[in-house]
Amino acid sequence: MEKLEALPSVARISENVVRVLGQNPGKFTLQGTNTYLIGKQNPYILIDTGEGKEEYVTVLEAAFRETAISTNPDEPYLSDIVISHWHHDHVGGIPEVLLLARRLWNEGKSSAPYKPPRLHKFPIPADAPGGHHITEYNTLPKVLEALPKELYTPAPDGSHFHDLFESQLLNSSTIARILHTPGHTVDSISIHIPEDKALYTADTVLGQGTAVFEDLSAYILSLNKMLRYGESDESPDGGYITVYPAHGPVLKNGKEVISTYIKHRLEREAQVLQVLSTNAPADEAVGTTSEPQWSTWLVVKNLYASYPESLWLPAARGIDLHLRKLESDGLVERVSGDGVNAKWKLLHRVSTPSL
Repeated sequence: MEKLEALPSVARISENVVRVLGQNPGKFTLQGTNTYLIGKQNPYILIDTGEGKEEYVTVLEAAFRETAISTNPDEPYLSDIVISHWHHDHVGGIPEVLLLARRLWNEGKSSAPYKPPRLHKFPIPADAPGGHHITEYNTLPKVLEALPKELYTPAPDGSHFHDLFESQLLNSSTIARILHTPGHTVDSISIHIPEDKALYTADTVLGQGTAVFEDLSAYILSLNKMLRYGESDESPDGGYITVYPAHGPVLKNGKEVISTYIKHRLEREAQVLQVLSTNAPADEAVGTTSEPQWSTWLVVKNLYASYPESLWLPAARGIDLHLRKLESDGLVERVSGDGVNAKWKLLHRVSTPSL
């Protein structure tokens, strides 16, 4: 595994942005979940809230007191909290952050009434597929259910979240524009910060390594959308150079990294198609010996033969998503089965996808 670059708990990365580390390092979170304070002065916009670690609240308070200081005593530290997607390491800290915002206000000297932060997230259609349906994994409903109403400003319809939408502008002392970039999850967003020539990419593009995704077709479309948005003629606010990821360090060559992500996925797709274009080995393949078929697991064994077998099962999820994409593209057909035991056949001989 690539050695992780050490990141400070609090870092001012531009005149407009302060990064606050979520204090939750791990195998999937790398150094921890990056949260970001957007703005030149209070009230700030906070992007994501970490997973609810007590240490994070301490670090965020230090960021408010020492780095993203309050210059207007009649305004709260936070006006808005933007959630990039529903995963627990981005939403778990919502209650603690709201309590901190209220406490900091109470400790101030303003006689103005308190304006609790607004919560924002891109809405998920009721019929949308994805992991958000797995209740033991999606903790957001429970987090919201327990929120005291006096800690946040509800949407006009009374719901917790003010729904985000494509190209929406969030105005504080720094402008931020919302881009819907699904694939990692159905509600994933990116945020363009024009003054920084930067794009916050959440978990769609990481500062180190590669990202996971739920829907490969949507993911590649989003990567291409983000890449095009880096060109000034494709963006209403000018392009971007830098990427602020939700995990890992700032990327100074953001567009190059996104191009590499796209290339990697297309190369893997080409490899899967190449395997399916050959005859499956009769002694291992499923199906009749006269017409053996490739299973997802056999494709994994073929492509990852030089890797430790302990990596095959995690790799199978990605190969399954590639096969599903190829199925939706009309290039392969699932003959039977599901998961690693699904059996596939190639419908059309195709040239290698353009890289």
